[in-house]
Amino acid sequence: MFVPARTSVLIVLTLWLLPWAESAGSGPVESEGDVAVTRLIAQWMAIGDDDLQAFYAARAMRPAWRDANVVAALAAAIATLDGDGLVPGDYHPETLLGAYHDAHAAQLRADALARFDIELSRLLITVLHHLASGKVDPATIDPDWDLPRAAPPLNFAVVSQAVDARQFETAFATARPGHALYAGLRAGLARYRDLARRGGWPALPRQSAALHPGDRHADVPLLRARLALVEDLAEPPPDTCADPAAATPMPDPNCYDDGLAAAVRRFQRHHLLKADGIVGANTRAALNVPVAARIDQIRINLERARWLLPGLPESFVLVDVPGYQLSYFRPGGDIWRARIVVGRPTRPTPTLRSAITHLTFNPTWTVPPTILREDVLPKVRKDAGYLAQENIAVLDASGARLDPHGIDWSRPGNLILRQAAGPHNALGRVAIRFPNTHTVYLHDTPAQELFEFDRRALSSGCVRVEHALEFVRLLLDDETRWNADAIAAVVAAGSTREVDLARRVPLILYYWTVQTDADGALSFRPDLYRRDAALLAALERPPGTR
Repeated sequence: MFVPARTSVLIVLTLWLLPWAESAGSGPVESEGDVAVTRLIAQWMAIGDDDLQAFYAARAMRPAWRDANVVAALAAAIATLDGDGLVPGDYHPETLLGAYHDAHAAQLRADALARFDIELSRLLITVLHHLASGKVDPATIDPDWDLPRAAPPLNFAVVSQAVDARQFETAFATARPGHALYAGLRAGLARYRDLARRGGWPALPRQSAALHPGDRHADVPLLRARLALVEDLAEPPPDTCADPAAATPMPDPNCYDDGLAAAVRRFQRHHLLKADGIVGANTRAALNVPVAARIDQIRINLERARWLLPGLPESFVLVDVPGYQLSYFRPGGDIWRARIVVGRPTRPTPTLRSAITHLTFNPTWTVPPTILREDVLPKVRKDAGYLAQENIAVLDASGARLDPHGIDWSRPGNLILRQAAGPHNALGRVAIRFPNTHTVYLHDTPAQELFEFDRRALSSGCVRVEHALEFVRLLLDDETRWNADAIAAVVAAGSTREVDLARRVPLILYYWTVQTDADGALSFRPDLYRRDAALLAALERPPGTR
């Protein structure tokens, strides 16, 4: 990594200590031309890292940075990395030309030029990896991280050509995730940065009363100006606040009209708020989040996208935890979506990558230790009839059934509580299984009313899926053996049945606080588990620091 020229002496001393530098030896320089530099690069690359070797192999060991214009072009390209939410200053673009001139002025010129070439190539490769799979290692900020990061191989032939042509955006574009989500987040970041340059948006008074469509209020012009920046406001309709009996109704700028109400409902949908057109406390708070905070939120989720998107399979299930939505990206391009209930903040749904392997129709439910300790035991102690009401059996460690009336529930010991299959079972009619270390799964639920809530972080970590049986039919993907009628018959039989999927379906449980909607608009979500701040701090730190 380059630093200002006044520390160039320290750089030279440090580089002499590197193993590949030691292997080069010292002594008079035979030539200061490309031949001598190429010879040194080839010698040092014999023990270089894989990426550097691949880059120089694509160039037949030719130096890449002998022209100041190429160095300047790289510096200019690095300055554009803020468009990906990265910090250009992390890569010190302002020092590159100074380091180039220092190398040319060195006494052992070919030696210094070869070192400079390798270090600048290393810098470019670092930038490309940060674009491709993220700058921050997620495991350093999330101790429960359970999702392998895909590190896509770089196309060094294309990178080499881009260097020679000074077309660094071409190299950057090939490294970035090619998914539409990433492109949408980048476009949103550019838009919100433009809003910030123009001064952001006005804030609505916090203590004002709720605004309803048809109201007249002094806050309405501020509301209209705020939404005009982020929502497509239609041409104003006839003044819905006007008195129809008036001879000549006059437009009222304080009127909360139908067009403005439609824009408020769009805003509410984009922020997972109840889309009722009423500007209450929650909607007002979302409207008043500063543009700078929204920019940070987009940057955070661009990094999350770089962690996830490389190497995605063609068909997979994505559980969007803060968005309360499951999306099944099916073979052929169709997408099936459903609302979900996820873990509450005290019992969060984990981030993980696995594959759905089998289903359990009419499942029993063994009460997990945390739920037993924190939820069930207090209810049993309060009401001895709770277990019978919920059809829960008490078992010992060997599985033998025990009489609940003979147990001291203040000190129950090592017991197992198991709820029988049936319409009131906590897992509903089907559980959807996948290997993981968190003992979580997707499942149906008898509490279908929960899907009507706007905020659905209500479970103990597992994910409840609306229309679970329809989802299962798609997973089984066999309309002959497993059509809707066949599935209904298995459920109606009432007995527990395990069914393996003929084809494992990749599954990702992921945490987004910004997404793109079907119409391309940004959708901002609450930071349910308070994970954004740690990631933002890590993004702001220079690479290699903790």
